Parts: sequence; structure tokens; C-alpha cells
Amino acid sequence: MKKEPNYFEDELVNNASIIYPEEGESLHINGMSVTFKVTSELSNNQLGVYEITLPPKAIGAKLHYHRFMDETFIVTKGTLTIEIGDTKQKAESGTVAYVPRFSPHGFRNDTEETVQLLLLFNPAEKREGFFKGLHETLSEVPIDPKKYLKLYNKYDSFPVDTSNMIPVRE
Repeated sequence: MKKEPNYFEDELVNNASIIYPEEGESLHINGMSVTFKVTSELSNNQLGVYEITLPPKAIGAKLHYHRFMDETFIVTKGTLTIEIGDTKQKAESGTVAYVPRFSPHGFRNDTEETVQLLLLFNPAEKREGFFKGLHETLSEVPIDPKKYLKLYNKYDSFPVDTSNMIPVRE
């Protein structure tokens, strides 16, 4: 006998996840680290949460934008420099910066102290593939700008200036 759908009662499920501080796959990219906390797979591509550690003077990303996802920065330690358009903001621990799609932005650590932050992407757009590709691309010497741009574009990232997109200090 076929079970009739119940349109009036919620069907509760226990699909919650708790990710503890030392948990999650980590990648190390030119001194920076990325730890996957809430992945595209875990959230059905609805949300990505990544813990980022930037050593002193490290660049996370130069000015770029996204077409299909919003990005939120939550600074948990240190002072992060966030570029939004042609302005630069100092974001101290506790700062939340919401950057909706089509908003040019970049971020870096201009200090002598380590900066830690959480990056949230909504939707996730399989961002783990981006970070894994970034790990591969930025490990190569020299860095191939065409390969970097191809990776960026595949994962919904578009540099504002393709002649100044590689996250290294001149």
C-alpha cells in the first residue's frame, strides 16, 4: 500500500554536522592555509565555509568578483585588509564583511601578525575544487597566468585586471 504524503506535518531528519576546530581537510598554499569546514557536498552546494590563515604580508586574492555567489568574510584574529572597489578597509577581529555578487573585492594581510578568518560562499559553487586547483597552480614555478585565469573563471571568479591577478606582492 502506498503511503500518502502528509502536507500538514514536517518530516524531521537529523542531518546536522558539527565540525570541531581541528577538523576539516587542509591545504597549504604559499604559506597560507585553507581548511574546509562546511563543504559543497555536505551542504548540497548551498553553503561553503572555509577557515583561512594568512601569514604576515600574504595576499589572499587580488581584486575580483563573482557572478553567481556571495562571499562573507568573518575576521577571527588579526587585522585583514579588504578591498571593495577602489577603497581599502581595515577589518579587525570580529568584523563581518558581506560582499554580494558583482562586487569587486580582494583581501590581504598587510600586517606583521597572522590573520585568521572564515570565508563563507553562498551558494558554495563547489569551491573546494577552486582551492585544490589554486594549490596546484600557485605551487608551480613560474605561475602560468593562463592556467590561473582558467581556474578562476571555472569557479565563478573574474579578475578585475588580468594583468594584475596573481596573489603575490611585487
